[in-house]
Amino acid sequence: MTILIHVCFSFLSTVTFGILTNIPKRALIATGIAGTVGWMIYWQLHEMGHGIGSANFYAAFAVGCVSIFFSRRKKMPMIIFNIPSLVPLVPGGPAYKAVREFALGDNLLGLENLMIVLITAGAIAGGFMMTSVVEKTIASWQNKRRERLDKEEITRK
Repeated sequence: MTILIHVCFSFLSTVTFGILTNIPKRALIATGIAGTVGWMIYWQLHEMGHGIGSANFYAAFAVGCVSIFFSRRKKMPMIIFNIPSLVPLVPGGPAYKAVREFALGDNLLGLENLMIVLITAGAIAGGFMMTSVVEKTIASWQNKRRERLDKEEITRK
């Protein structure tokens, strides 16, 4: 039952943010799927004892990969899928707690929550950067393969 709740709410939060940011309607379901994949990976890794940083890194990497897939399949920019799909991973709660603790004068607890926000944000950025590296590497391999096949075809003629 818990998994179903996580799937439903991660999908709904992603699609709702997609509607608010006015992404094309034909991208809403794919965006919801990407957000759900990212959240489920984060949640499962966190449940298995991984830290917040590594769980967010792998989740952001998965969101990036799924976004690449949907952007190619639907012939739309990848950012349409990336931005709303990150909503379940955004550390809004710890950011709120950090500001609240600083306002109440508890600087130590505020710094602790601020570190959680920074680690999460850094892990998400790192996951997206790794996605970009993997995408460029695959594109490079595909280009080299095409060139090799073209040369073989020319030599056959």
